[in-house]
Amino acid sequence: MNRRLALIAHDNRKVDLVAWATFNRGSLAGFELVGTRHTAQLLRDKVGLTIEEVLSGHEGGDAQIAARVATRAVDAVFFFVDPLTMQPHDPDIRALLRVCNVHNVPLATNLATADFMIAGLAPGSARQASECEPE
Repeated sequence: MNRRLALIAHDNRKVDLVAWATFNRGSLAGFELVGTRHTAQLLRDKVGLTIEEVLSGHEGGDAQIAARVATRAVDAVFFFVDPLTMQPHDPDIRALLRVCNVHNVPLATNLATADFMIAGLAPGSARQASECEPE
């Protein structure tokens, strides 16, 4: 079974995610992808990725992804956050970040960590996420 990655971006970070995903298209295409509505649509239309779409973040999409993290249906989360803009669905965002930490699921919230994480998740990398799980 392929690993599943969640891809999310706040409005002011969607351009960054699209550029990053375009650069990493080959790597991302090897994973099952899920994203919140607007992010998924952008990645499909602009990058050509196959990605499952859940609700928009403000409609509960962040909570849907958090539930998948909690049930081990998502192996890593790439969430390009805008730390300078208050989000009306901040409680859902905090819950997603907390669930990733509780369940020891890798979480990238900016370009720098996304670069490190995708390199580590790529097939053949020295250390993959599944090797980091406690026994």
